[in-house]
Amino acid sequence: MRKTSALIVVCLTCLCSSQIAAPPKPSISGELQAAIDLVRAAPLRGDLSFLASDLLEGRDTPSRGLDIAAEYIAAQFRSAGLEPGGDDGYYQSARMAVSEPNPEGIELKFSRPEASFTADPKDLQSDASAALDISREPVFKLDVNDSALVGGFTAGQVEGKVVVTEFARGGGANIRSALGKLREAKPAAIVTIDRRTSNDQQPGKRLIDPEMPSGRAPRIRLAGPDAARFYAVLKAGPTDAFGSIHVAQPRQTPVSLHNVIGILRGSDPALKNTCILLTAHYDHLGRLADGPGDRIYNGANDDGSGTVSVIEVARALATLHPHPRRSIVFMTFFGEEEGLVGSHYYARHPAWPLDKTIAQLNLEQVGRTDSSEGPQISNATLTGFDYSDLSGYLSKAGELTGIKLYKHPHNSDAYFRASDNLSLAEAGVPAHTLAVSFEFPDYHGLGDEWQKIDYDNMAKVDRMIALALVTVANSDEPVHWNEKNSKAEPFIKAGKERRP
Repeated sequence: MRKTSALIVVCLTCLCSSQIAAPPKPSISGELQAAIDLVRAAPLRGDLSFLASDLLEGRDTPSRGLDIAAEYIAAQFRSAGLEPGGDDGYYQSARMAVSEPNPEGIELKFSRPEASFTADPKDLQSDASAALDISREPVFKLDVNDSALVGGFTAGQVEGKVVVTEFARGGGANIRSALGKLREAKPAAIVTIDRRTSNDQQPGKRLIDPEMPSGRAPRIRLAGPDAARFYAVLKAGPTDAFGSIHVAQPRQTPVSLHNVIGILRGSDPALKNTCILLTAHYDHLGRLADGPGDRIYNGANDDGSGTVSVIEVARALATLHPHPRRSIVFMTFFGEEEGLVGSHYYARHPAWPLDKTIAQLNLEQVGRTDSSEGPQISNATLTGFDYSDLSGYLSKAGELTGIKLYKHPHNSDAYFRASDNLSLAEAGVPAHTLAVSFEFPDYHGLGDEWQKIDYDNMAKVDRMIALALVTVANSDEPVHWNEKNSKAEPFIKAGKERRP
């Protein structure tokens, strides 16, 4: 054993990149314990009751509410004494564009040997970022209730086809898995059927990164019972139907958006040039068009809970003197709900060199314990659980803080590509998302509000996160991908290709 800093004593275990080795076991000094104990429920409740309030109108990307949230987060980083990590103080500025549909002349028609269906234009919304003309392309029905189909369809089966699926606000593992696979495939378009009789969503818009060619298939939302009846008669998978779609060139408006970045500079003369990232996304879905009743998607758990946890852990660890040996970068992303846009931008324009970034821990949905699978008290789970040895650091920290970190038998892998960890993983950085529940009531619903958060449990989870971060930051060895896990291979390859 050796003393790695005045704050924490760890057992150094030799780690190699070819396997998951036991990480250093944390031993908490009095000063470190005092810092971790500063993570409390009351500040988490105070921050979230503001960020998830109606005032911010669902933190859509872009929106005035999102800008207010960014300024609030920057103010908390400033108050904690973090160094600004952006190109404009705590802001990393990104020039984007909002693409809004042109409703003139939108058309959608399905034809089958027995019958045809032509949509009423008022029931259609499109998020296409360019003009779209599709003529009689084959239709593939992706029934998200068919687990075998969701898990078994291939990119080749949907490439160039019109994929038709059904709207489900709550989502779930099947939907997340299907959407993740569709991102890798190249369908001509995705048509989502909504059984509701009216289209009460805001007109479809899409965030465009001018630097990046659009790799995402255009999406058409089709509402009404007639569409639902047509969908019901289609067989799952390849069908006997053909789709024709016409969408006019959309209107595009430039917009400036911000990732918010604060740095806790490391204390070791050499290791301070390396860092671990703690991240979350601070955007959500915005609001419905004006009408009666609740119209705001407050996004308290998704992902206000992750955002306020980043803030609270930053406040606590900033009190450590000296700081941990490696630097810790605290960051919140814009545009996760628009397709991981903010984290993709960061991966291309890193504020900290990626070859000096040893890991990313991303936080999602850490506040609600009323999981759809049953209560989750003193538990946490990690996507890509055994893709790297980061899970070992978290597990050992959990033993000392009363949190059990577990691998979900299905969702751990299924959700790895569903959040902002993916952007860094695709750049070769060991990156995972930590959650308390993968699925919960009100997911992407109007009822996800700050009063439903279990703040005592969230504080407990955040204390585990704080301890794990310090352990990683004080370790001589960086976090390693697990070369024995074939699912980590593309990310290991990306890291090797990036290194000179």
